Amino acid sequence: MADEAFSIDKRPLRDLLQQVEVGKAQLPEFQRGWVWPWPNIAGLLASISLSYPVGTVMLLRSGGDVRFKYRPVEGATPASSAEPDSLILDGQQRLTSLFQALKLDRPVVTQDVRKQRVSGWFYVDMLKALEENGDREEAIRFIPESRQVLNFRREVIEDYSKPELEYKHLLFPLTAVFDNGDWGDEFTDYWSDDKEKRLLWRRFRQEFVRPFDLYHVPVIELGQETPRQAVCQVFEKVNTGGVTLTVFELLTATYAADEFDLRRHWEEECRAAWKAPEYRILREVSNTDFLQAVTLLATWQRRRVEQEQGTEEDRLPRIGCKRKDMLALSLEDYRRFAPLVIAGFKSAAKFLHQQYLFDTKFLPYGTQLIPLAAILALTGEAAQSAGAQQKLARWYWCGVFGELYGGSTETRFSQDLQDVVDWIGGAAGEPRTVSAAQFSPNRLLTLRTRNSAAYKGIYALLLKAGAVDWRTGEKAEVTEYFDESVDIHHIFPKAWCEKAGLEPSLYNSIINKTPLTARTNRIIGGSSPSSYLHRLRKAAETGADGVAERIRTHLADPGRMAADDFEGFLADRRTALLSHISSAMGKVISDDEWGDQEPSLDVLDDTEDL
Repeated sequence: MADEAFSIDKRPLRDLLQQVEVGKAQLPEFQRGWVWPWPNIAGLLASISLSYPVGTVMLLRSGGDVRFKYRPVEGATPASSAEPDSLILDGQQRLTSLFQALKLDRPVVTQDVRKQRVSGWFYVDMLKALEENGDREEAIRFIPESRQVLNFRREVIEDYSKPELEYKHLLFPLTAVFDNGDWGDEFTDYWSDDKEKRLLWRRFRQEFVRPFDLYHVPVIELGQETPRQAVCQVFEKVNTGGVTLTVFELLTATYAADEFDLRRHWEEECRAAWKAPEYRILREVSNTDFLQAVTLLATWQRRRVEQEQGTEEDRLPRIGCKRKDMLALSLEDYRRFAPLVIAGFKSAAKFLHQQYLFDTKFLPYGTQLIPLAAILALTGEAAQSAGAQQKLARWYWCGVFGELYGGSTETRFSQDLQDVVDWIGGAAGEPRTVSAAQFSPNRLLTLRTRNSAAYKGIYALLLKAGAVDWRTGEKAEVTEYFDESVDIHHIFPKAWCEKAGLEPSLYNSIINKTPLTARTNRIIGGSSPSSYLHRLRKAAETGADGVAERIRTHLADPGRMAADDFEGFLADRRTALLSHISSAMGKVISDDEWGDQEPSLDVLDDTEDL
């Protein structure tokens, strides 16, 4: 068997449930819990009683190189020393439902159709089950744990709490389906004076009970040599629950076989390392993100070792963090590189703070954190020099303004890790992300909501350029930003622009927006700039020059605003913004393209103005 890829046969349902009971068939740890509501179980039982097919069960033969931690099927209590011969990959819900309903001599704890917890026993109405034109599923009943049915006044209206009451009401307990001799004998003794009832039992046993004894389940069993990736892929393809397992769940089960609790390590060692307020930018880093960064380091190291051994370029293992790469991550590699990645993410938070990115709300790309952390984990102290920081910043902003981290990004992760690490190490060539990044001036008109990475990037550049509050003159420092008192608002208010008949695509663009405190925005209101500048001077208790100087820190022209010159303001600020974007990317951006707008997905404006 160990040499075969898989086998296909049919096995008696009775034998499969016996294997579940004694622990010869168990679940891999990554299988989710049992969730079927009782009507689904009733339908399954009805199908088997009619000898209808209920699907294939897929097993994995134990004992191969791929080891998963395992657990018994819910309700089964095998000996603690019991080791499974097979792990259930597909069929968990069906086998668990059948085991609990037919073999477990205690109430089945499940759900009703409203997903409320219920506990009870499965019975079958013998007369309904044998009706020629009846619905077999309707004949199967789920009786409360007490074996009594109550009305809304909590009065007993049906009672099956004693075997004699089961016989009297012709209600057969499905826990007796594989061992029905005693129940049948006692039933016929109870109805010893009623020939029709004794004949009813014989017919019921033949037409309802016997199909369970004869029922065979198609079983596909994967061989011991099946690789982990194939097991996981097969599981997802055939899993009738329709829920894709995460890599983290699969590796958790794999590492658990070596007594390593990946989930606990993630919670207590990884996430705990950046719970402090200064690491708030990392709060949405997921366990899969972390695994991708670890896998990048592991595959980078593998490639480096091969290079040093003289392996030809086209035969070198690739750097990667796709699903299959993560599934191949050994526990040894995880233990080795996880501490470096923890440090890498903390360094990434510090770097992003230096770029005036403090919170996930305005983080351009969460995905770009993954290669950033991996790069910093590998470069360590080498990335702290002024030259290295400049290179790193240029790479980062090229990714943002080139909008290169949307969609599928694993390949770019791999390229950037190698390219940027080499670049910081002194390589002459620019990273491919830097070379490929382009920013069209027309993009400024189509950036209207914070869904865009470049929109968030411009916000950060304004903060980095020294933008201060127009009323207080305070910088948007970390503490104020963390209090979430700063947001992006219109400079020429939306209400005024609408009254002036201006084009929404112009006044809703990022060119007409800037970070302001909520209180300053209330002072601005919906009036013209020439009007609200007077209110600002009064609120700031300062002269016109003081307010004008603060406005200039936002790359805006206070003279154009005082004259309500929207067109001139737009042209001047566009030029200023492009200059800062150009500087951040380290690229010349030609303004010759300015003119017709490009189509935008950002058709709405989400700026919160009064």
